Formats: sequence, C-alpha cells, structure tokens
Amino acid sequence: MTTFAVKDWDDAYENGRNIPGGSNYPAAWVEPAAAFRAASDARLDIAYGAGAREVYDLFLPEGTPRGLFVFVHGGYWVALDKSYWSHLASGPVARGWAVAMPSYDLCPDVSIAQITRQIGAAVTHAAGEVAGPVVLAGHSAGGHLVTAMMCHDSPLPDDVRARLAHVVSISGLHDLRPMLRTARNEMLSLDMERAEANSPALKRPLPGVRLTTWVGGGERQEFLRQSALLANIWHGLGATTLDVVEPDRHHFNVIGGLADPASALIRAALDPVEAG
Repeated sequence: MTTFAVKDWDDAYENGRNIPGGSNYPAAWVEPAAAFRAASDARLDIAYGAGAREVYDLFLPEGTPRGLFVFVHGGYWVALDKSYWSHLASGPVARGWAVAMPSYDLCPDVSIAQITRQIGAAVTHAAGEVAGPVVLAGHSAGGHLVTAMMCHDSPLPDDVRARLAHVVSISGLHDLRPMLRTARNEMLSLDMERAEANSPALKRPLPGVRLTTWVGGGERQEFLRQSALLANIWHGLGATTLDVVEPDRHHFNVIGGLADPASALIRAALDPVEAG
C-alpha cells in the first residue's frame, strides 16, 4: 500500500525552485518569441474586448489556413502575457494552421471566472477571422482555461462549440481546490465555492471534443496528478481522452514541442483533426 500526503502545498505547486535552471524562465523565451514575430506573417494586437490586455496576436501560414490553433499562456493567472510565447506558433503554422495567442487580465484585478470569459471572447473573435476546425492548447493555468472552453458551461457560443475539435492541456490545472492551500490564493481570492465552480474536473465535457492532457515526466507530482485526473474523469463521461507523460521534460520545456511541426506534441494535437 502506498500512502500519499502533501505537507507543503506551496512547494507542491512551485516549479522554478524545483527545476535546475528554472530561474532562467521566462526570460529564455523573450528572444526567440521576438525573432519569430519579426519574421512571421503576423497581425499583432487584435482587440477582442475593450481592455488594454484584451488583445491577441494572429500568426498566418502560407495559403488558406487548415484551421485555427489557439495557445493560451500560463503564469498562475497572475503573471505574463502573449509576448513570451510567439515562437511556439511555428509548429502549427508550418503545418498550415493559423495561430492565435491572447493576453488576458490578471488576478487579483479580475477573477478566474472573468479570465475564463475573456478567453472565450478571444477564441470566438479569432474563430471569426479563421475558418475551419478549432484546436485549443494551453500551458499550466492556460491548460485550465482551454479545458474550461470544452466544459458543459463553456463561454463559447454554439457555432464555435460546433467547430471545437481538440483541446490540449499541457501541465494543466484542472481541479482548483488545492489552490486554497497555497499562498498564491491571496491573489486568486478563491474560496471553496469559487474553486469548485471553476474546476473543469468537476464539470461535464462537451460531446464530440477530443481531450489530450500532456505533462512532463520530470514535473512536480501534483502536475502529473492533475493531468491524469481530468483525462480519467472525462473518459468516464464519454470523452475521447489521451493522457501523455513525456519523458525528460519539466514544467518549462514541456511546451517546446509546439515549435516543432514534427514533434510528438504537435502530432498528437493536429494529426487526429487533420485526419478528419
């Protein structure tokens, strides 16, 4: 019999201090992201709402896009913006997909529920610019936000829900109740009611949408658990799910595969959709 007990919940969800070289992030992403923006066919800072951070960048492939790929960044709902991740669009763009990357307002200025609605608005706006199937990917807190788009109470309108083909949550947080035990909750302002109301793992998935949860083998145990949790529960609710643990990857480099059109991550995200 194996007994599990978490004694330090802040450490359980702390990535930087538990990864060799973790202090190099997010600075390591700034230069490649800027270089990709400068070299790509990009429409920058497209407004999807009235706020200064309610904007997204749209990266376009050659010719007519095969569909829309949206990447939602992480940062525990309290940090970062779209500018750090532009280079990750190179994988889907090389496969012929348009890629939207939104920013959103941050806690404590807004609630997680408000951020979720903003992402719904960003996806909806981008879907109005690009025809075809919609694939969503998100990292860490972004994994929470994209899986919220395929919940039964998704903020997406019916026409966009009908186009939603696949959601890929990379190191995603799907049950927010553990956040109540962390110091981060001073900024997140969650209580049990709000945590439950904003946890995809406690909701039903939309029918017909594929889910992939993807996590690095070198991640904190809680991220491994959160990844397996959603795939397990939603499989039991009838969804097509896949839970992948990628060896030798940690919380920060696990998203690197998005930049490579031939990577296992990109193949898992796009091959099932392109196969129809």
